[in-house]
Amino acid sequence: MTTTQAATGRLPDRGAVVVGGGLAGITAALALADSGVRVTLTEARPRLGGLAFSFKRGDLTVDNGQHVFLRCCSGYQWFLDRIAARDLVTIQDRLDVKVLDADTMRSGRLSRAGLPVPLHLAASLARYPHLSLRERASVGRAALALRALDLADPALDETDFASWLAARGQSPRTIEALWDLVGVATLNATAADSSLGLAAMVFKTGLLTDPGAADIGWATAPLGDLHDGRARAALDAAGVRTMLRTRTSGIKATAEGGWQVSVETGPGRGEQLEADTVVLAVPQRETHDLLPEGAVPDPEKLLRIGTAPILNVHVIYDRQVLAGPFLAALGTPVQWVFDRTRSSGLTGGGQYLAVSQSAVADEIDLPVAELRERYLPELERLLPAARGAGIRDFFVTRERTATFAPTPGVAALRPGPVTRAPGLYLAGAWTATGWPATMESAVRSGLHASREALSALGLPFDNGVLEAA
Repeated sequence: MTTTQAATGRLPDRGAVVVGGGLAGITAALALADSGVRVTLTEARPRLGGLAFSFKRGDLTVDNGQHVFLRCCSGYQWFLDRIAARDLVTIQDRLDVKVLDADTMRSGRLSRAGLPVPLHLAASLARYPHLSLRERASVGRAALALRALDLADPALDETDFASWLAARGQSPRTIEALWDLVGVATLNATAADSSLGLAAMVFKTGLLTDPGAADIGWATAPLGDLHDGRARAALDAAGVRTMLRTRTSGIKATAEGGWQVSVETGPGRGEQLEADTVVLAVPQRETHDLLPEGAVPDPEKLLRIGTAPILNVHVIYDRQVLAGPFLAALGTPVQWVFDRTRSSGLTGGGQYLAVSQSAVADEIDLPVAELRERYLPELERLLPAARGAGIRDFFVTRERTATFAPTPGVAALRPGPVTRAPGLYLAGAWTATGWPATMESAVRSGLHASREALSALGLPFDNGVLEAA
């Protein structure tokens, strides 16, 4: 019996309940189970994976959206290893992104060399055709200023990234063709709507720390194979009880000092789960509604964390129109285009492209017919081979609350994992991980919550996991 357990007179025999089966919840459940805690994981959906999932459309397996990670995302890569899914992803040997300007049809590349930071990007920027010579020179000066920022300085969260860039000589074209090219995809916001603190974290970590940090990784199989199939197998092997189609309706403290979690398992059916530890790994508004009174100092802060949508346009062509796994675009509404042919199971000589559109609040509710009229001509501008190609299918997927909005001031609203209520912890990409709303942030939040929970129980946590992350 540990000191903590002796002081409370309780052993962790009632275990833990993790509410939410996204990446944060799966991570927390696995980390707790790995340290000997009996864990129940509840998820309202019929599957695991949160907002990184797959579904069937005819014979195809479709990801709800294109998700990528970087080599610097060590937490997510730990997660892949933990669920034995490393064989279902690939990572570039070296960063290499084709960038095509639809107006001029000039093609450039953002790539790295095998040189120390920041020289690893120097040759690529020197040749980048979408900026003038003066603009390219200004990028280096801004990057050095960015590298000097202290990410622990809370003042960084009080200003927007665009203003900071403009004050350091970055033209509107430079912001559009370089900073927003990366920032919109990682932050789900333009520089004008992004906290300098979060933007600095993205660019410093991804581009200005290790030469290979920004090498891009992606799933070569449907996301559901990773985040549902392999994750569920890992949870089963760890002894976690996974309850799908199970909605949590309430959490309250018990007289014995533990927690009672009320869940609904179907119409008129429910269960009361007893636990010493509860990890809430659901979105901020749902967390607000489930939090017991007094658990956090100002619960209304959670409601002030905004959300931002992501739109994905899916096009099935009757022939190959894109060479390479993906490209980024300028001078067009199209942002990033990915080849999903193989992972979707498409056969018959066609090609499946997914157009990933971030920071598109003005488009998220447009009818499919209007989006078709908007995007098919733009793809033909970018991809000459698409001109005259047959369209086998066109559809869209929408995540209206895909991420939290990374606006200035958001850091003061994001809570840490520990609440005022003993045994109750918070997880989710929206919590205070220091990262924007990414798969990496979700995994880190689950690790942070489980570390705090295990510490309170007097049980071991592999700190090397978080140190590596």
